[in-house]
Amino acid sequence: MSYKYISAWSQKLLIMKQSLAPLKTAVVHPVDELSLKGTFISAQEGIITPILIGPEQKIIKAAKNANLDISNYQLISTKHSHEAVEVAVNLARDGKVEALMKGKLHTSELMSAVVNKQNGLRTERRMSHVFILELNNYKKPLFLTDTALNLFPNLMDKADIIQNAIDLFFALGYGKPKVAILSAIETINERMPSTIDAAALCKMAERGQIRGGILDGPLAFDNAISVKSASVKGIFSEVAGEADIIVVPNVESGNILYKQMTYLSEIEAAGIVLGATVPIILTSRGSNEESRKLSSLLALVYAHSKHTVKFDE
Repeated sequence: MSYKYISAWSQKLLIMKQSLAPLKTAVVHPVDELSLKGTFISAQEGIITPILIGPEQKIIKAAKNANLDISNYQLISTKHSHEAVEVAVNLARDGKVEALMKGKLHTSELMSAVVNKQNGLRTERRMSHVFILELNNYKKPLFLTDTALNLFPNLMDKADIIQNAIDLFFALGYGKPKVAILSAIETINERMPSTIDAAALCKMAERGQIRGGILDGPLAFDNAISVKSASVKGIFSEVAGEADIIVVPNVESGNILYKQMTYLSEIEAAGIVLGATVPIILTSRGSNEESRKLSSLLALVYAHSKHTVKFDE
């Protein structure tokens, strides 16, 4: 089995996967070759058991174009993507599936139903997205959050975003993460609200409002991932230059950073949404089957581990 892009931590997940049953997954509107290929490969390798939800003829046509035999998979036909989302969310809410996977549709269309207060998949935690990347010039996998959901998160939103990422880090067996809270500068400036949020979040961690991680911020990106850069600026902490988790100020900066890293470094990333009642496998519509497979693997391990995550008191 070849895991081309994120091999360092995928091998760990593969070992964890061996004792786990495939994740029953509602695949929402897989009407293109990319999403179907990712679904097919994940199913073939025992990561998920898919339920394909969307317009039947479009799904069959995409499968034919991709030369895939999907006859063994359950297919629930819908008129359009809106209905596919509704059906998938209902299945998750009723406990009939353990995860959702995004097909060919906009993230906002899927998530609007997921976050619905009456009929969605909310928990007490704010939902957020986490990418895991392995960069050629960084010494360990890098978790990046939130680049997809929360446009302009407030302080309490950021606390949940951080806690979601820490929970994932623990669920994957990595221990206590070093969390870098980003801004454009590394000092407090009242004209730059993200610096004030970063300082408050660090104090919240000290008081137990955020648990399981070592937080520092505000940090500029170079200070977060380069010991040399941090030392030049006189920043000495457990996190500076050693970050495991990067927390961006807002979705605009996060999305730009993610795409810069993936496109210029020619790597793919695994990504899931946390904070809902089930994990949501959410990648870019242009992501290839390797990224979708890795994201499915991530969701499988997280889904089976999240209820056992416990931090030392």
